[in-house]
Amino acid sequence: MRISEYVSFDAVGLAELMAKGEVTPAEVETAAREAAQAVNPQINAIVETWPADDAPSPGSTPLAGVPFLIKDIAVSMAGRRMELGSRLALGNVAAADSSLMLRFRRAGLVTFGRTATPEMAYSITTEPLLYGATRNPWNPERSAGGSSGGAGAAVAAGVVPIAHATDAAGSLRIPAAYNGLFGLKPTRGRVSMGPGVDEVFNGLAVHGSVSRTVRDSAALLDQIRGPEPGDPYFAQQPSRPYAQEVTRPPGPLRIGVLTQAWGGRRTTPPVADALSRTVRLLESLGHRVEEAEVGLGADWEEFILANARLMAANLAAQVDELAAAFHRPVDSSTLEPLTLAGYHYGQRVSGAQFVAALTMRNRVARSLARYFDAHDVLLTPTLPELPVPLGTYAEGAEALDGLGWIDCLNGRSPFTLAFNVAGVPAMSVPVTADAETGLPIGMQFAAGYGLEGRLFRLAGQLEQASPWSGRTPAVWAGSPPAPEERS
Repeated sequence: MRISEYVSFDAVGLAELMAKGEVTPAEVETAAREAAQAVNPQINAIVETWPADDAPSPGSTPLAGVPFLIKDIAVSMAGRRMELGSRLALGNVAAADSSLMLRFRRAGLVTFGRTATPEMAYSITTEPLLYGATRNPWNPERSAGGSSGGAGAAVAAGVVPIAHATDAAGSLRIPAAYNGLFGLKPTRGRVSMGPGVDEVFNGLAVHGSVSRTVRDSAALLDQIRGPEPGDPYFAQQPSRPYAQEVTRPPGPLRIGVLTQAWGGRRTTPPVADALSRTVRLLESLGHRVEEAEVGLGADWEEFILANARLMAANLAAQVDELAAAFHRPVDSSTLEPLTLAGYHYGQRVSGAQFVAALTMRNRVARSLARYFDAHDVLLTPTLPELPVPLGTYAEGAEALDGLGWIDCLNGRSPFTLAFNVAGVPAMSVPVTADAETGLPIGMQFAAGYGLEGRLFRLAGQLEQASPWSGRTPAVWAGSPPAPEERS
C-alpha cells in the first residue's frame, strides 16, 4: 500500500478495506511506519515506535487493523515505556495494560508507538526538555498545542488517521484546533481512568482522541466508553452508537455564542472573523444562533486560583510518587522550572484550600448546567488566537510561580477549562482557516452532561456542509518525495 493511498483513507475507511480483503493489516501498518519515517523528523511528534504485538482479525470491529499511537502519559501498555515527557520518569516501563489499553486492543487497533507530551502534561504547548519541541505540520515554526500536541501533529501530518489524546483543561481540543483536526472531549465518567487511579485532576481529565474525520472519533468512543468495576462514577450509556449519530440530522438547535472569553482576553481579528463565518454557516443550516452571556458561577480570579490549587496539589502528589519509585531527587535535574514551580506551589496547598477548590468546581458545574437548560449548544472559539510561534510560552516564564503558570496557560486558552470543571462534553471542529496564513482555526461546541450524541450529530452536519478533509498541511506524509529522496 503506497503512502499516498494510505493517507487518503480515514480509520473507518482503512478498516473497511481490510475487512474486504483489499489490503492486509501488515500492509497498512507498513504504510503507517513509512509515513512516520517520512514526516516525524520534521515535526517530532512521535518519541518512540516499537514492533506491534496485536494481530486483530479484519472486520471484527469497525477499527480492526487500524494503526494507532498512544500518548506518553495516562495510558499504560505492558512492557512499553511511559515517561510522561519527564526526566523524573525516564525509563519507566509499564507492568500491565491499563483498562483503556485493553479497550484499545479489543477495538482491534494496532498500537506501534507513543506521542510527545509536555512534561507531566502540564502545559498547552508540547515543548518538553526531554524530547524537544513538537512542531505544527501547517507551519513548523509554530506550536502544535498541548498537552496532546504529539498526537495532533502526527494525525495532521498523516501518520495515523486517529490517535489517543487526553484533556484536563483543553489538552485535546487545543491540538485539534492548532492542527486542523476534530477532537471531542467526552463527558466526565464516559471513559474509565482505571485501574491505577479513579480520577485525574479531581475529574477534570478525560481520555479521548484526535482525528481527521468525525466518524473516526465516534467509532473509537463507541469502543472505549463505559465504566470499569470500582469506578467512582460513570455517565449513562447512549441510546444508540455514536457512529450512527454522525449521519443523523441534528434538527434545528438553539445555539448560544460566547464571542469574548471569560477573564477578559480579547479574541483576535482572524479568530473573530472565523467565528462570524461559523455563525453564518450555522444559520444557513437552520439553527437559531444568538449571543449569550454565560456565568461561570465564580469570578475569573477565583476560578483560576481554585484550579491552580487542584492541579498543583495533584501534580505534587504525582511527582512525590514518581520520585519515590525511581529514587530520584525532586529538583532541576529531574523537573523543568515550571513543573518544579507547580510542585512547590502544590506542596503549600492546605486541606481546607483543596476542599474549597472542589466547592468551586461544583458551583461552575451548576452554573453551566443552568445555561444548558435554556440552550442546546454553546459555541465559542476553541482559542482566541492562531497557533503561536514555538517558544512563546517560555517568554517571561522564569518569573512565574505555580499560580502564575496556571494563570498564563488559561489566559491563552480561556474558553476550554470551564467544560472540564463542569464535566460536560465539548468538541473542537476545524470549520475554517485563516485566509491570510492558511492556519487552521477551531470552533468549540459544548453541550450538557452526557450529550455527546448531540455534538456528533452537529459535527457530522458541519463536516458535510464545510468539508475540511481536502485541506492538508505543509508537512504531509502523502506529499511526493523531494527529488533527492527519489534518487
